[in-house]
Amino acid sequence: MNDISSTTTRFGIMRHAETFWNREKRIQGHLDSPLTPEGEKKAAGWGRQLKSEGWDRVVASDLGRARATAHLVNRVLGLSLHLDSMLREQDWGAWSGRRVEELLHDIPDLAARYANAGWNFQPPAGETRASVRRRAFAALCRAAERWPGDKILVVTHAGTIRCLINGLTGRRFLPSEPPILWSGYLHCLLHEGEALRVERLNAVALDAARPPRPPTEEADFITMDTG
Repeated sequence: MNDISSTTTRFGIMRHAETFWNREKRIQGHLDSPLTPEGEKKAAGWGRQLKSEGWDRVVASDLGRARATAHLVNRVLGLSLHLDSMLREQDWGAWSGRRVEELLHDIPDLAARYANAGWNFQPPAGETRASVRRRAFAALCRAAERWPGDKILVVTHAGTIRCLINGLTGRRFLPSEPPILWSGYLHCLLHEGEALRVERLNAVALDAARPPRPPTEEADFITMDTG
């Protein structure tokens, strides 16, 4: 983290707090669900935890759950807050609003049919992971051009984070790849010149009581990127 030029923009990437649909294992995509009381409490705590990190501004997905999380965090940080629709979760199309358990019951071969689609995975009437990667990359590069040298806290979604990190680390988005992202952590990225790169994964545990632990991502693709 040393010897970084004044034109290098740094990003801390974090997921929004828990929603009622997260708890129900219901696919959110571009639909929305309120934060749970526990989620609201944690988001407020994240603001206190992250205050000493020296952020210059907050950028968030414009979906309600990310926006609500960003506002709760920013009550403590007191920074300029910007919303960007390009940081939204993957659009899950016709599957939006469905419970994962119900979907897997209705389509028994779902995992076998789609798990190895990698970057081309696309729910019916939804968007591909490759599309999410392109727009999320563009959002961060645009932010770096707008605020060069800033340290920016980004509040977004699980699927969007995985698309960013998998893209930057050259992964194919296949279940055979070992997981690299830990649940509940903030990840650090850098933008230098015209390049975006990973500085440090799993850099900050967003629950102060959470001990370091190995990745816990499940191989089943559908449980990981739903909102």
